[in-house]
Amino acid sequence: MKGKFKAISLARRLVIDLMHVSVPLVVVKKTLNLDRLAQARAQLAVRPGWTTIIAKAFCIVARDEPWLRTFYMKYPWPHFYELPRSVAMAAIVRDSFDSDVPLLLKIGSADEMPLSTVEIILQSGKSGPLSEVPALGRIIRITKLPMPLRRAFWTFGLHVARQRANNFGTFAITSLATTGSETVVLNSPGPSMLTYGLVKPDNTMEILLHWDHRIYDGVLASRALQKLEDVMNRAIADELLAGAKT
Repeated sequence: MKGKFKAISLARRLVIDLMHVSVPLVVVKKTLNLDRLAQARAQLAVRPGWTTIIAKAFCIVARDEPWLRTFYMKYPWPHFYELPRSVAMAAIVRDSFDSDVPLLLKIGSADEMPLSTVEIILQSGKSGPLSEVPALGRIIRITKLPMPLRRAFWTFGLHVARQRANNFGTFAITSLATTGSETVVLNSPGPSMLTYGLVKPDNTMEILLHWDHRIYDGVLASRALQKLEDVMNRAIADELLAGAKT
């Protein structure tokens, strides 16, 4: 059967590169009961997105769980590298780049920002000028380079501990909830990835934590998700309620 050659788009090239440098991940799933958070969020006229909420909540959880902000490093010898704070990343889509392929946007230490600021960062990444989102501009410039140079940049960013969080974060968030689907298995260059589903009528949400098993085990992953539920219903809900009163 005769086929035809098709060029690899710039956006798809980036995904291929990221899969090349990805780490082995395993996954744990939990159903979160978000009654108090959902009620608080419903009181707002302008509501932060769930990615914004989860990014800040997971950063708060990681304050007391240092393994959630730790990398496994292969070089120059196998060791762990613990960061003093989390660096959140989020998968976004920019229509001006490729509406079918997500990009990882660096949010930073979301626990040190109000939810409104995290939401602005996400919205700017999706639709703002690239001049205002330098991290995305850098990624696109690197992706335009020939493969040997691209792979060299990504390898450097992955294996130099002080640069790894800047390039790949300590965790990332992605979701197919709006399409009615759920990501069950994935790879990521970062040590942790969170995926989530829609909030159901009973205020529950399915969330999956994909993590690098070389760093920690399922007991910690399960504890982290329980703490995530607590933080979302307490600290995050409190912030939303305070905003509703102003």
